[in-house]
Amino acid sequence: MRTRKRTGWHRYINLLTISTTLTVLFVILPLLWMIESSFKGPSSITTNAIFPHPSTVVNYKVAFQQNTFGRYIINSLVVAVASTAAVLALGTLAGYGLGRMPMKGKLPILMGLLMISVFPAIAVIAPLYLLMREIGWLNSYQALIVPYTAFNLPFAIWILRNYFLGIPKEMEETGRIDGASPLRTVWSIVLPQAKPGLFTAGIFTFTACWTEFLMALSFNSENNWKTIPVGIATFGAQFVTPYGTIFAASVVAAVPIAILVLVFRKSVVAGLTSGAVKG
Repeated sequence: MRTRKRTGWHRYINLLTISTTLTVLFVILPLLWMIESSFKGPSSITTNAIFPHPSTVVNYKVAFQQNTFGRYIINSLVVAVASTAAVLALGTLAGYGLGRMPMKGKLPILMGLLMISVFPAIAVIAPLYLLMREIGWLNSYQALIVPYTAFNLPFAIWILRNYFLGIPKEMEETGRIDGASPLRTVWSIVLPQAKPGLFTAGIFTFTACWTEFLMALSFNSENNWKTIPVGIATFGAQFVTPYGTIFAASVVAAVPIAILVLVFRKSVVAGLTSGAVKG
């Protein structure tokens, strides 16, 4: 019996290892292909060579010098950072209120937030465009910051609420006994304990804003206000598609997300695990 059980466990572990390896390869191989293709010249971009020979950085030069890609990066940074800051500020207060304070109607509020978080953005593009045009916000930073904040806020509230539920209430009670105000208690006692949840919500929000395409294409059509996804989509001419330049710009665009994930990976895993267990 023991031998059979061990054999069964070994088979399960082997299948799990194989499936995990295949999943990692499925994710990693396209990224590696994109990186190596970004160093190919126009004559070798369509070849099957694994390593570009000779390698060149001309695609990166074209992206920044001929396509104002640096401007697109600045626009994306401003929009993503501002939206993430607004989502974390509002989401922290809302998540704390829903998770720690007594109030009526919590369940309908949470269900409403869940429905909003899965609502398709394309359904409101037309009315939002008319609203932005009416108030004169087209081709501006706020044309993206406000909608991005609204669409990413429900998900951040869910994550932060679930994390706040796992923090012992005795810590807050100690602060109140010492005379701290509610906001002071949240800032000095609760938030330091909720850093993994904040990192998780922040990284997911930043990534969503950094990669969003439809709203950025609809609301900011002028070149000086385009973000990275829209800017890359406009590379090339009518009968020419500069694949090498597109690959190079995509590699540059992926670098900030990769850095965030690598630096804060432990905090993100802790925040998602706590949300799954405590929620």
